[in-house]
Amino acid sequence: MFVSILNATTARNNFFKLMEEAITTHEPIFVTGKQGNIVVLSEEDYRSMAETIYLCNIPGMREKIKEGLNTPLEECVEDLGDA
Repeated sequence: MFVSILNATTARNNFFKLMEEAITTHEPIFVTGKQGNIVVLSEEDYRSMAETIYLCNIPGMREKIKEGLNTPLEECVEDLGDA
């Protein structure tokens, strides 16, 4: 993972390039400022993280996901016959 760390002035001067980098690399970009720091993420990555956090907060969901990951694919496919 390559980490980009920029100061606010550099980020502002290269904003569109910064957006493109976040979208194409799917890596966070850290921007430092006098009053604190921020992280730039693509919308896709942000939504993915938000969904993961949401799912992990549903009681029992983690265990169900782990169980599903350990289930062989052939056990997941329903035979519909001549439907």
